[in-house]
Amino acid sequence: QVQLVESGGGSVETGGSLTLSCAVSGYSYSSRCMAWFRQFPGQGRENVASFNTGIGRITVADSVKGRFTISEDNANNKIFLQMNNLKPDDSAMYYCAARVCTSKTYNFWGQGTQVTVSS
Repeated sequence: QVQLVESGGGSVETGGSLTLSCAVSGYSYSSRCMAWFRQFPGQGRENVASFNTGIGRITVADSVKGRFTISEDNANNKIFLQMNNLKPDDSAMYYCAARVCTSKTYNFWGQGTQVTVSS
């Protein structure tokens, strides 16, 4: 059973930085497909950043490009989202997600961590 547990959310002022962490367990596929999503109140989830180690691809949404970085520590089964120059529009619930790389659907989700950016 794949389990994802996020941490690192919180409140920060405009221009500040936060690093979100996601502890991954039970994910035993040779290629890793993982992502960070965010969800604003009353809206669907937005894919913020993702990677696919099978094809060596990293994808970052235009809305956060140049400010957010996704990375992994495979030895310790963690993925990270480094968020710099945060803006109030970045305030959302952030979720860690994983999928089997042969599927387009993210089947595994964490519970989410709240990020609030004040102006």
